[in-house]
Amino acid sequence: MKHLLILFTCLAILLTTACQVLPETPDPKEIETSDAFLASGLQREMDPNVGENQLKQLAVDNSNFAFAFYEQIRTQDENIIFSPFSLSLALSMALAGAQTSTQQAMLEALQFSLEEDDIHPAFNALMLAIEASQADDEGDISEGEYFQLNIANSIWGQDGFDFKKPFLDTLAVNYGTGLFIVDYILDPESARLAINEWVEYETEDKIQDLIPQNALTPLTRLVLVNAIYFNGSWRFPFDLNATSPGTFNTLDGSQLNVDMMKLYGENLLYTQGTDFEALRLPYLSRDFAMTVIVPDAGAFEDVEVALSTSFISDLTDMMRSELINLEMPKFDFETEINANDILISLGMEEAFDPDLSDFTGIADVDDLHISDVLQKATITVDEEGTEAAAATAVIIGVESMPMDDPISLIIDRPFFFLIQHIPTDTILFMGHVIQP
Repeated sequence: MKHLLILFTCLAILLTTACQVLPETPDPKEIETSDAFLASGLQREMDPNVGENQLKQLAVDNSNFAFAFYEQIRTQDENIIFSPFSLSLALSMALAGAQTSTQQAMLEALQFSLEEDDIHPAFNALMLAIEASQADDEGDISEGEYFQLNIANSIWGQDGFDFKKPFLDTLAVNYGTGLFIVDYILDPESARLAINEWVEYETEDKIQDLIPQNALTPLTRLVLVNAIYFNGSWRFPFDLNATSPGTFNTLDGSQLNVDMMKLYGENLLYTQGTDFEALRLPYLSRDFAMTVIVPDAGAFEDVEVALSTSFISDLTDMMRSELINLEMPKFDFETEINANDILISLGMEEAFDPDLSDFTGIADVDDLHISDVLQKATITVDEEGTEAAAATAVIIGVESMPMDDPISLIIDRPFFFLIQHIPTDTILFMGHVIQP
């Protein structure tokens, strides 16, 4: 199976099936004004009729999927970063074309408890809420500070393929995208390069080569893409002049020399459990924060196994404002994952089987199926802030309060992190650092 690429900014879903010919692939930055872009007659709904309970339930469902997915990929051998939000978004676009038992299997694997018809408007409302949050504190941004969040969706379809209008309308109204026309049959490589260029553009070049060579074939018919780019300054930046060499203790007992950042005397949300400490580092937009969970020495696996939606909810409820002296390592890494086997183990096997899958909501083709789900993710954390990006591709085709004395927290051992949109409890990115 081809690999899944996880990168903090972008998610792409690719669908494949048999069909006709396609023209030369246009520049993705100009395509929306060209004949190679097929816009639905409907515009994105900017005020979806979604209740607060539905929005909260979708956030809980997405978190449940995030931790179920993490359980499948967790390893103590290397760092991990992925975007569960990007995965859920991309796969929900594919879900819009799933029917009968394939639809039910995807709903269960993605942990959705909402009715399928409610999921797409709820995702639209959730994206709008997250996108609106970034402007809250623009007046607080000074020279040298920054906050940027981009969420973009696109779909890339085979020229001449008879996509069903209700499917395209659902994606236009709820995900804000029309159809980019490409030629998988005659020139799959040009289509791949065009999609990758779009991803690079939307992720400020942080995600490159999302779709690897030979991932697209003449049998490919549709690629669904979501891109997420996050770049935020800390509300309380670390002192650039205070960073100094330090020791990081790995799980196998060895030690690494790392650059330790220092932040002294700031009020941060903090809590201490029986075998861990946790704190929240806010960004310039107070709606976004990184939650860092630091297991006690020898307790990494116990805490990892306990990670869940309810664990994070309870942890958040326990947090109180404390005066903190913090030392933590800088880190910069990326992760590539193939999600096929993971999603199959979560119950989506039918969606990958051309003999069983039912994506007739996309087109009247019996053997249309998911051939690959790919994600690539990257994160950079330093004294000034965080830059993160993610990309996911799903390929479907046919067969062939302060204390008197500050609390000192020195993060000199492996830890977990989540970047969240606080008002909706949405996990944009999550992972763990084994070796900074």
